[in-house]
Amino acid sequence: MESITGVEIYPIISLLIFFIFFVALFWWVATAKKDYIKTVSNIPLDNQNNDTL
Repeated sequence: MESITGVEIYPIISLLIFFIFFVALFWWVATAKKDYIKTVSNIPLDNQNNDTL
């Protein structure tokens, strides 16, 4: 692996993608509307539409 030029950038890019994804996910969760969270959390308990997926 040391003979490949530019290979040292791949772990840095992977770490940045990982970090940016989880920061964005945390931001989305922190700023999500409470009504939306309540609606989505009740989807598994909703028995009105048993025939549809």
